[in-house]
Amino acid sequence: MHDEDMQIQDDLPGPVPGSTSTGDEPSSPESKSTGEDRASSQEHTKQAKEDAPLRESASSSSNSSATGTSKKEAEQSENIEESIVYWQGKDEVSDQLEVTKETLTQVMGLGESFDVDFREMAFGGRKTGLLFINSFAKDNIIQEIIKRLTYLTPESLSSGAVDAFFSCYIPHMQVEKIDKLSSVLNKVLTGNSALFIEGENTAIVMDTRTFPVRGPEEPSLERVVRGARDGFTETLLSNVALIRRRLRDPGLKFEVLQVGRRTRMDVSIAYIDDIVDKIQVESIRTKIKAIDIDGIPLADKQLEEAVVGKGWNPYPLVRYSERPDVVASHLLEGRLVLLVDTSPSAMILPTTFFDLCQHAEENRQTATMGTYLRWVRFCGILASLFLLPLWLLMVVHPELKPPALSFIGPQAQAKIPLIMQFLLVEFGVDLMRMAAVHTPTPLASAMGLIAAILVGDIAVKTGLFVNEVVLYMAVAAIGMFATPSYELGLANRLIRLFLLVAVAIFGAPGLVGGVTLFILLLTIRRSYNSSYLWPFIPFNAKALLSVLIRVPVLYAKQRPSFNKTRDNTRLKVKKEK
Repeated sequence: MHDEDMQIQDDLPGPVPGSTSTGDEPSSPESKSTGEDRASSQEHTKQAKEDAPLRESASSSSNSSATGTSKKEAEQSENIEESIVYWQGKDEVSDQLEVTKETLTQVMGLGESFDVDFREMAFGGRKTGLLFINSFAKDNIIQEIIKRLTYLTPESLSSGAVDAFFSCYIPHMQVEKIDKLSSVLNKVLTGNSALFIEGENTAIVMDTRTFPVRGPEEPSLERVVRGARDGFTETLLSNVALIRRRLRDPGLKFEVLQVGRRTRMDVSIAYIDDIVDKIQVESIRTKIKAIDIDGIPLADKQLEEAVVGKGWNPYPLVRYSERPDVVASHLLEGRLVLLVDTSPSAMILPTTFFDLCQHAEENRQTATMGTYLRWVRFCGILASLFLLPLWLLMVVHPELKPPALSFIGPQAQAKIPLIMQFLLVEFGVDLMRMAAVHTPTPLASAMGLIAAILVGDIAVKTGLFVNEVVLYMAVAAIGMFATPSYELGLANRLIRLFLLVAVAIFGAPGLVGGVTLFILLLTIRRSYNSSYLWPFIPFNAKALLSVLIRVPVLYAKQRPSFNKTRDNTRLKVKKEK
């Protein structure tokens, strides 16, 4: 087979070896085809040489992209300072806008997050870049600043661009120069705008922020018949202004710290400098600075746990208030107040059990009516704690019932044991309260009627519950809702459940032991080195009288000694000549 193929090839016409062909000689189809193939091969070779740099560039770009992706995935920075050092090598503002822009791309997600903007412009022949968060930036202020900067000329920047921008051409009140990039980005993340200038190692930070806020409204948990109707909002500056409006004292200080490696939440320590105990201020400041956590998105409650550290104790060691007048009155007493941005509540500390039982309404009435309201409130709190355990004890042990209270007790037995009835009703009230929180307002009243009338009435008629259980549970619930402090009311409910179980198991010794443990629990607790049961333990008769009776303003000449104030005098007594 191969011999035949070779013979056919030998028979084909072709040029004679050693001879030269001229252009005049006609070429055979085979030789013409061979020439075309040779030319095509040369063209492919030439094209391959031209495409080689492009392939190398694409390959290097792909490798660079893969390297950048692997570097980003390998980053393990815990804060913005470490991230800047990781990408840029040092925590400084670069004099090259391209370097700054690349760092912003990796650290802040420039180009990925739609609300992060970097507007590049030229003023006076100098390239600049304006970094801002568009959801925080106030457009009219930025436009006014840019309009002013358009008047710049190259001659006006001969002495220094940053100084010229800062001193003459930015018509804004709150402006500062920062050379540390992490500080610049932290400012921008709080709503400020930063101007970077080509060839300068300093950025100009301008306060152009605005936040979505609601107007001050009366707090739903601290309503009063007479008094102010404004309350704190979720904006720290607004809350500070509401307090400043009531305390025009130059000694009123608002220190600001940031908490959280990622949240950078603003926390303000408020106090009156010449009244407060400076040891407490320094202690709280040190504890806040020592907090090393990724963030406190739940604001004041997480800060309370980090600063106070009460563990599993159900009782609150700080007092919360959403009323500026209440906070101002506590500042005048020498207390400290912690304000957290994004929270409409202020933390007042130190506090006591009796402080948590007082309400602003008592001080909006006359001294007599204020005392009456205070006593009614105290009775409601005591009823919410001890009414149900005492009734259960007298029913389980009738021999302990005084003759005057012989009418107490169920007239007929129900199908469910008494302790189970109490527990079911307790859980039912809690469930109804939680459902009311998540129910739209127009439907909340209808839900309450269904729970109170249908469920309660049908449960009694069917013989599952006793009438008196529902009655006394309603009284205890009213006493809990009359407690001014929501946290204190929840803690009292937990103690009531504990006392009910103790009475059901151990009888009278269970009640005595439970109350003793309850008092010990409150006694050993301290709110920032201050007794939680003051002025009952340690006993202070004069201070206890001011707790039980709403003293008229002109009779309260001194501040409570509980606060260890530097200036004890509230009312200056004029000396007779």
